[in-house]
Amino acid sequence: MNEIDRSRAARAAARTRIEDTAARLFAERGFAGTTIGEIAAEAGLSKPMLYRHFDSKQELHLALLERHRDELAAAPIGELLHGEGDLDGRLTAMYDAWFAHVQSHPYTWRMMFRDTTGDAEVQAFHQELQRRQRETDIALLREFVPGIPEAELEPLGEAIRSSLHGLALWWLERPDRPREPLVAAMVRLTRGLIATVGHPGGTGPDDRTP
Repeated sequence: MNEIDRSRAARAAARTRIEDTAARLFAERGFAGTTIGEIAAEAGLSKPMLYRHFDSKQELHLALLERHRDELAAAPIGELLHGEGDLDGRLTAMYDAWFAHVQSHPYTWRMMFRDTTGDAEVQAFHQELQRRQRETDIALLREFVPGIPEAELEPLGEAIRSSLHGLALWWLERPDRPREPLVAAMVRLTRGLIATVGHPGGTGPDDRTP
């Protein structure tokens, strides 16, 4: 490895260390309760070194949110759209992948699910994140339950999204609980919503297999 490559590797390692430390401190202490100096010290860096990577605490916070935003959705949606089996099996795989990601990144997801900054740009980010996840749930409902009236899709998508987030926050405070019951609860909740919807031209639930 030449000098340029070593320098790039060292810079990337320092940035990762900063982000991982900041995610933990923001989740433990909140945005306002964490200082740049504390992040730098716990990351083993000087404040000037940290400022070579991030201009401000806000920029660091936003970078963390952006880094993990798409990771949360990627694996679960892949399980749903490209998995095999019936709807129950694919829902189970999707929710299990989602909760597994939350479980492996507890500090990050406390920060993702709670806005403690009071900053307008961060609040806008959270609103956009919620909108994207709600649209994902709406797309899920359109794909597998075509009988749902259009006017009900957004409220139902929000019901699924807020249930998933609320359950994740509940679980983050009880890390000793296994994730399997949470997955089963979300499948039951989603299936319950689906079961209330008749076929587009009939009366019972739509039991199509994707």
